[in-house]
Amino acid sequence: MPEKDFSSVLKKPRLVVRNFLARPQHEGVGAIVRRSIGRFELKYFDPFLVLDEFSVTAPAGFPDHPHRGFETVTYMLQGAVTHEDFEGHKGTIGAGDLQWMTAGRGILHSEMPAAQGTQKGLQLWINLSSSHKMIEPKYQEMLSKDISEASKDGITVRVIAGEALGTKSPIYTRTPTMYLDFTLKPGAHLQQPIPTSWNAFVYVLEGEGTFGSPKALPVTAHHLLLLGISGDGLETWNKSSKTLRFILVGGEPLGEPITQFGPFVMNSQEEIDQAIEDFENCVNGFEKARHWSSGDSLN
Repeated sequence: MPEKDFSSVLKKPRLVVRNFLARPQHEGVGAIVRRSIGRFELKYFDPFLVLDEFSVTAPAGFPDHPHRGFETVTYMLQGAVTHEDFEGHKGTIGAGDLQWMTAGRGILHSEMPAAQGTQKGLQLWINLSSSHKMIEPKYQEMLSKDISEASKDGITVRVIAGEALGTKSPIYTRTPTMYLDFTLKPGAHLQQPIPTSWNAFVYVLEGEGTFGSPKALPVTAHHLLLLGISGDGLETWNKSSKTLRFILVGGEPLGEPITQFGPFVMNSQEEIDQAIEDFENCVNGFEKARHWSSGDSLN
């Protein structure tokens, strides 16, 4: 069987409709994040609540804090962080490792540096539908060596979720999601399909690339690109002399009302009030919060 012509995968590539530079800001206790989704210009990009590129050096970090109503996806780029929660789940997320945490009805946890020097990574918050917001918490974790990877024509992709270059991830996404870590050598040209009804964005990690149209201006690190809804995928060129690395993330919009109060994301103010009451009273999913604090707690 002849090999599929990769240059003609897409019929109508999506164009970039908005471009943000994620500037450093303080978060947690002494940590620095570059927040691109979840900031005042872009509060919500259905189903995505937050995208942070974080940088943390001990003793700074993210000590004990709760979540309800969504998922957090932590993908380490450099160093390692230790995770611990009130159910006794504890471990270290090293460089290239993935933790896909479904907070559901409630989690109280900490995320702190596990090594000397600066730890860097990405954390994405994905909203859950109203039918999934109060499910039991769950973890999906993968070591770097176990993440599916594929290469072709100067392109390498790590498939965190979804499918690329014929390679699929085993990660189950309650809110249908694709999360792809692409590296393009100089001169490489990528066409990656995206489901037509999904919202999608690019976040550049290193190098510079041309996205959406060959005539577009090149985009450098720490920029978030929102892709238009019209089209069947992303087209990218690395016209530079250096390696280009970026993530492509897409998800099926939930189309539901959203009310957020910090680490609680629900569908109404009444549900937010209930979440705060449940946490303060250590009930309805937060029972173990009453007598728990992490080994890294700064309290």
